[in-house]
Amino acid sequence: MSSISETRGNGGEIHQTGDEALTTNHGVPISDNQNSLKAGARGPTLLEDYVLREKIFHFDHERIPERIVHARGSGAHGYFECTAPIPELTRAGVLANPGKTPVFVRFSTVAGGAGSVDTPRDVRGFAVKFYTQEGNWDLVGNNIPVFFIQDAIKFPDLIHSVKMESDRGYPQAASAHDTFWDFVSLMPESMHMIMWAMSDRGIPRSLRMIEGFGVHTFRLVNAEGKSTFVKFHWKPKLGLQSQVWNEAVKTAGANQDYHRQDLWEAIDSGDFPEWELGIQTFDAEWAAKQPYDVLDATKLIPEEDIPVRIVGRMVLDRNPDNFFAETEQVAFLPTNIVPGIDFSDDPLLQGRLFSYLDTQKSRLGTTNFHQIPVNAPKCPMHNFQRDGMMQMAVPKGRANYEPNSLDQAGEEPGPRASDQGFATYKDMTDLGNQPDEKLRVRAELFGDHYSQARMFYRSQTEVEQGHIADAITFELSKVGLGHVIQRVLGHLRVIDEDLAETVAEGLAEDLPDAATPMREPIDMALSDALSIMKQAKHSLNGRKVGILIGDGGDQAKVDALRDAVEAEGGTVTLIAKERGKAEAQLAGSPSVLFDAVALVISADDAAKLAKFKPAVDFVSDAFAHLKAIGADDVSAKLLAAAGVQPDKGVTKLDPAAFVEAAAQRFYDREAKVW
Repeated sequence: MSSISETRGNGGEIHQTGDEALTTNHGVPISDNQNSLKAGARGPTLLEDYVLREKIFHFDHERIPERIVHARGSGAHGYFECTAPIPELTRAGVLANPGKTPVFVRFSTVAGGAGSVDTPRDVRGFAVKFYTQEGNWDLVGNNIPVFFIQDAIKFPDLIHSVKMESDRGYPQAASAHDTFWDFVSLMPESMHMIMWAMSDRGIPRSLRMIEGFGVHTFRLVNAEGKSTFVKFHWKPKLGLQSQVWNEAVKTAGANQDYHRQDLWEAIDSGDFPEWELGIQTFDAEWAAKQPYDVLDATKLIPEEDIPVRIVGRMVLDRNPDNFFAETEQVAFLPTNIVPGIDFSDDPLLQGRLFSYLDTQKSRLGTTNFHQIPVNAPKCPMHNFQRDGMMQMAVPKGRANYEPNSLDQAGEEPGPRASDQGFATYKDMTDLGNQPDEKLRVRAELFGDHYSQARMFYRSQTEVEQGHIADAITFELSKVGLGHVIQRVLGHLRVIDEDLAETVAEGLAEDLPDAATPMREPIDMALSDALSIMKQAKHSLNGRKVGILIGDGGDQAKVDALRDAVEAEGGTVTLIAKERGKAEAQLAGSPSVLFDAVALVISADDAAKLAKFKPAVDFVSDAFAHLKAIGADDVSAKLLAAAGVQPDKGVTKLDPAAFVEAAAQRFYDREAKVW
């Protein structure tokens, strides 16, 4: 009986590249990685085949427990450059001295699992690991500056409510369901965060176009021991940009990895994403005068009250070499801070200080997770921790305790504490947080749950207010508990009466009585910094343009458009019905993947494409999603088939006019349903 002992190519050759010998995990060379060891050609596999057993064993354990939240993430390497040192505020070298510090950044959605999509309505995690010369500093935040809850004891309840419902296992990566809205309707402190999550911030165009926030109030401590309170902000160089809801839904269908691919391709092409790091700083005297508590994570400090001071910039310039080893295994810890940075008594932050360390041990399987390269500090590390699962270091000598006097016997005594090391700021009374009682209470100012929610909503443009109303209406339409809908409407009446009426009308619900606030809200000054549209950057830098071409299109116009778009920092993809005629196939490249589109086709092409559904959808979706469309009169049949009428944002194929239009969206097209 014949048998086959090797896997060969069509010409009989064995394909192999590279000079490295294939080995087991322990370095033993492998002679055959294609066939298991059997008792005869058709006999059973033998237990002694250690190559097979090791390979299958490793495969069986390739997946680690996914993160409870922030499971779906994308990461990149880069550097932080301190451009405006603040030694008067902190002794942390990363902020006190000019220079560059390596970083690893992970962006993520919150609610969905690792296999969910990139574009649901959700908060985005924004976590930065600074590999400083004084140890790792992890600034763990979100793209929204406030949070749902004030105290970490409520975090498990929040996450249980927003995750898939436990009896049915759905919906995945969505907040539009009973248990989430039941929970937040019973937690008025969530109302400010609801305004942000239901705004366009919840459906960003790109991870390169989101802000980042440290959320909590931290402390900076200078060399003299003086403390200053601080809020951290990341400002994207490309500005803020979001999708519209219908576009986000269709993007998920067209490319579930849309944000991940966008980030990877931008870095791979040298179009490095960049953010500025800004700070808001203040003292206890200023904090005491505010109508909210600065330790309340459901509140923000308006930028009009304390402008954001830029102290540095962050550039992401290298993609991970291995997604699992880096993006998946990176472990962020709010407890990773360096001398010169300290915590405040924010009760949400205090709970996170415990949770993250415990989570990493469970997820990565060992207390030695800090030795994984992406987590390891790039400065010297010395302590007396020993042993444990997967210990990679080989400490020498017997000094694994302190104090010791082994140096008197000529032995290495190990490291010692330094007077320049981290020390917690001692004064707990600067914000009136007297430590002489142990109480399960919240400070009085924590009881104002509506003032900042009202400020946020009323600071938006009319278009953005309409999007918030639409989002809440959509989400509540998925809630089957009528009393929950009524309770939410009661909260909305306290925030803004017009908002409540619009949502109630969209749901065909009667307006209930307004909720009874624990503390009467006030009308705070409005803030333009809270609106995406009021601070929009009309630019093609970092944006993508799709040009649909046909058999009779004018190549000179294609070239002119490409040159004009690329001169403004954008990228161009040529699209055709048949893949071989362009860079992308029309059926697989819907307009949701681009920021603007152009039609460089002939009249005959237009007539044919008007009968091709993907072409009609390409144009109609671009129009519905408020994007610029470049087209000449010869495209009339396709435009008509797509329901596009002459309108602002539909331009001729003049490069200058198209580039100007493509740098923005045309919200006056949007149906006013609110």
